[in-house]
Amino acid sequence: MKNLSRLFFVAVLIASFSTSNAQDKNNPWAITIGANAVDFYPVGEDAPQGEFLDEYFNLEDHWNIFPSLSTVSVSRYLSDGFTFTAKGSINKIDKFGSNSNPMTGEETTNKVDDLTYYGIDGRVSYSFMNVINSKTIDPYLGVGGGYTWLDDIGAGTLNGTLGFKFWLSENLGLDVQSTYKHAFEDYLPKHFQHSVGLTFKFGGVDTDGDGVYDHEDACPEEAGLAIFNGCPDTDGDGIQDSKDDCPNTPGLAEFNGCPDTDGDGVMDKDDKCPNTPGLKELAGCPDSDGDGVADVDDKCPNEAGPVANNGCPWPDTDGDGVLDKDDKCPNEAGTVANHGCPEVKPTEEVMETLNSYARTILFQTGKASFQKSADQVLQAMVAIFKDYPEANFSIEGHTDSVGSKSSNLALSDRRANAVRDYLIANGIKAERLTAKGYGEDNPIANNKTAAGRKENRRVEVKLKN
Repeated sequence: MKNLSRLFFVAVLIASFSTSNAQDKNNPWAITIGANAVDFYPVGEDAPQGEFLDEYFNLEDHWNIFPSLSTVSVSRYLSDGFTFTAKGSINKIDKFGSNSNPMTGEETTNKVDDLTYYGIDGRVSYSFMNVINSKTIDPYLGVGGGYTWLDDIGAGTLNGTLGFKFWLSENLGLDVQSTYKHAFEDYLPKHFQHSVGLTFKFGGVDTDGDGVYDHEDACPEEAGLAIFNGCPDTDGDGIQDSKDDCPNTPGLAEFNGCPDTDGDGVMDKDDKCPNTPGLKELAGCPDSDGDGVADVDDKCPNEAGPVANNGCPWPDTDGDGVLDKDDKCPNEAGTVANHGCPEVKPTEEVMETLNSYARTILFQTGKASFQKSADQVLQAMVAIFKDYPEANFSIEGHTDSVGSKSSNLALSDRRANAVRDYLIANGIKAERLTAKGYGEDNPIANNKTAAGRKENRRVEVKLKN
């Protein structure tokens, strides 16, 4: 009895120092301590035993309840809802079914000398907690075997268990279970053993101490944030370092974490005038006279003139900043980049072709990396983008509804950015492209069918004004 008390003390001590979580995959170990009751009656045998499950809850007449902590078990989570448990228990047996008075029919408890009961059992259990989508109620079924002694007589048993855990907090639960033990030898009677106890879970590993367990932490040795799967955001700008082009300087998402001090839409590292608001087409420098020549390069900064004359006036009939001698559309305002003619934007037909390619981009399952077959499709898209060098586009990622909404949103964002990165790496200017994921929010087909889900897993390209 003294050794059992010490065992319970150790179990409580281990649990009290654990950093636990109620998810088995994060905290694979558990210790349960409690009390048990043994009932030899409702097992389907002749008197003094009775029919199977008859008077199952007759605590007063049939249950042998040990008035102390009398059971301890250690459990290890396996996978997919399965857990292995080793359990030890003791009890005192003074009730063995009941006898019936043949004259009066009155039932009386069949008393026996106090018999010492010991049990060592192992089982594999399956939890239905995820099946019923509950956070607190955890029903389970188990099967296993063990060895049970009554005084000095022992025999092996085949066991079946039905139980419920009620999680009171992240790491503490109440465990109630009933086990049927079928003995392999006639001298050990069949019986039920019921138990109730407190369960403590522990064992999660978080090397960097950021609150994200290692097996889910994309950066397990570097403290980070849960929203980024445990990876850091050093400058605190809401963009994890691995995707942040300026990880030590707070910046904007549209510039991959790089700053834009003067707020002109050109990130500082590309801005020739980082402290003065300017124009994107002039690398962030101002153009006071609007002639398309940055003030720093304009010899007539307050008087509009063509680029060819360093910003000073030359004949420009349509006032588009292109000299008539160089203007292919001298009577129609255009842009310098298009030789004085209006910019040509992609037609609806071109955009439809572009999106037909985009929807066929294949990724590795659950990842933002491309399958090998996607390269040909992406190269075709690069060719279309290069045909319209002044047009800007947004790249949108979408998923089906399988999986959690947050993980789908993150995956769609990574995939949209993967397409953007590919286009940039193949000659498309970064400032022409934006990328964003929308997860499962914008389906174009029914997510209840495989065909519909396939259509919903897509990348779309849209023309920006």
